[in-house]
Amino acid sequence: MMPADDAIALAASPTLPLGCGPLLPGPVQDPKPLRQKVFEHVRATGTAARADVSRALGISAGSVTQLTSDLIERGFLRETDDNPRDRRDAGRGRPAVALTVVPESRRVIGIKLSDERHTAVLADFAGTILAEAMLPTPAVRKTLDQIAEETAALVERVLEQAGLHRDAISAVGIGISGLVEPIEGTIPWSPLIAGKDLPLRAALNRRLGLPVLIDNDANMLTLAELWFGAGRAMSDFAVVTIEHGVGMGLVVGNRLYRGTRGMGMELGHTKVHLDGALCRCGQRGCLEAYLADYALAREAATALGRNPRAMASAQAMLETLFAEAKGGNMAARSIFRRAGRYLAVGLSNVIQLFDPELIILSGERMRYDYLYADEVMAETLELTLNHGRSPCRVETHNWGDMVWARGAAALALGYVTDTALGQGAA
Repeated sequence: MMPADDAIALAASPTLPLGCGPLLPGPVQDPKPLRQKVFEHVRATGTAARADVSRALGISAGSVTQLTSDLIERGFLRETDDNPRDRRDAGRGRPAVALTVVPESRRVIGIKLSDERHTAVLADFAGTILAEAMLPTPAVRKTLDQIAEETAALVERVLEQAGLHRDAISAVGIGISGLVEPIEGTIPWSPLIAGKDLPLRAALNRRLGLPVLIDNDANMLTLAELWFGAGRAMSDFAVVTIEHGVGMGLVVGNRLYRGTRGMGMELGHTKVHLDGALCRCGQRGCLEAYLADYALAREAATALGRNPRAMASAQAMLETLFAEAKGGNMAARSIFRRAGRYLAVGLSNVIQLFDPELIILSGERMRYDYLYADEVMAETLELTLNHGRSPCRVETHNWGDMVWARGAAALALGYVTDTALGQGAA
């Protein structure tokens, strides 16, 4: 297992171009028009000569010339002298003029709504982050109106950081934990909002006056890997997140997989113990009930002889528990080791069901090395039927808070690209 401490290091790997977005082509039956495919290829590679676009997409040079001329005329692409291919082929004749995205042609905001702090990034059409902002929030369930007000306040904060007005924004992407119906924009259930079947997108559309996209937060982290990280050049991979809850995102065929209703991949609510520990979803025996913050804090209170209500938060309790474990407290160590064994069960199930090329473990709790210790990985392999095949790779990516919002920005960028260049676009 290979740890990775910095998201930027992943995106800036010398083996990957400096653009943003998936690098592998979509399915053969991809309905996107050619002009959109050309634009997305240029954005993914950062800069590309017309000949490179022709080879990559398998279309004629004449078609590329016509399509890129249209994209330039409409203000989405422009020519540049900064062509990496020229640097490789220096001295071999006339350099090819490269194409790059006009970054200011569109801007989006990505937001992650969380228990204790909401985060936001503002990105241009090339995927460059122009500003970041954070808004602390009480760790209690909010009403729909309260969430809408907090989101609006965060939008204003990140706009102020960027020195922009709201009319400069084309769309807002939102990541939130719980069950999310992305097409309808409703929330059947979330630990952050009181009530069920809530029309969150409609409420935010009214409050912000902007197009709003909503999805599960684990999907946002997966999009961050697909657009900016290790998943850019991978066809099939999974992301497992351990934070206030346990989530999962899955990429199949270089595309995010959501399920029939957009609510698949709820790894945290798969059952690992009949009549087991109580989960915050109201059911018993969920994987999350043995791995999430509140689950570990529940046991930490007993092991440390403390009242969890007297602590500032579950996170504060976990920090104390981790320090005790590192200091040799056997009860504290046993809590992390037990959680690690349940994680091994969950990872084994993911491998057995989907056979991904890579599983990325991510989230704030991956600072606790007990959860990805060699023993956990060994038990994962023992529980998985490999039959002589190479085992699935597992990596730990210790991204910061803003990566979730960055994935939400990718969601918004995808929507804006579809709107501007997809089928039906002018």
